[in-house]
Amino acid sequence: MHRTTRSVRLTEEGKLFYDHAMRIICEVDDAEAALAQRNQTPKGRLRIDLPIAFGRLHILPLLQSFLEQWPELEADVSFSDHYRDLVADGIDIALRIGGPADSSLIRQVLAPHRFITCASPAYLKQHDMPTTPDDLARHQTIIFTHANSPVPWQFCIGDVERQIDVQGSLRLGNTEAIRDAALAGAGLVQLGAFLVGEDIKQGKLIAILENYSREEPPICAVYPTRRHVSPKVRMFIEHIRKQWANQLPWS
Repeated sequence: MHRTTRSVRLTEEGKLFYDHAMRIICEVDDAEAALAQRNQTPKGRLRIDLPIAFGRLHILPLLQSFLEQWPELEADVSFSDHYRDLVADGIDIALRIGGPADSSLIRQVLAPHRFITCASPAYLKQHDMPTTPDDLARHQTIIFTHANSPVPWQFCIGDVERQIDVQGSLRLGNTEAIRDAALAGAGLVQLGAFLVGEDIKQGKLIAILENYSREEPPICAVYPTRRHVSPKVRMFIEHIRKQWANQLPWS
């Protein structure tokens, strides 16, 4: 250390030694915690925040089987398409589709995400099949509104990502309502694969402009930063990964 009559401060060598020593101490603590958690049973209340459509369709069934596996655990689930403050609202874990990076949260990727542009066979039978995103101007499109603003459609043309402000007479603030309108033949839609994948598999909707689709930010589990993850959070993430390991339910 550098010492004077008024202060004491680390030398460069002292700072280097301190950083290494703290890293070793943290690793020892983490190892002890990991060993202790191996035998811990998830219990208490697990507070979860889920996107509305995605959570209802794909997470609630997994949560039900998770609770059956761990009877000492309870779940308190909220649904929102807005990014809530997990710390302020006392939420243990949230699932998010994309969203801004937040240094106060740990993110674990669970699955890829992409949008699919599609329409019902009945609609496409009455209208020309779009072959490029520019053809959308000649079609009826059903628009998703978020926070009272229309959400542009996403495409990748060559190596260039492009947003298109589509026009249409029907604007809806709920993605499941948009899916229902598409199934009814009301027009073209662009929705997450997790929402329309099964309909496309069954032939109820037909995917179009697939050469122009792009990968979006993934589906992630996020939870507040802390040195040790609680067993209920860690094992819930593991449960989701195990169920999706072989195939995603919407692929």
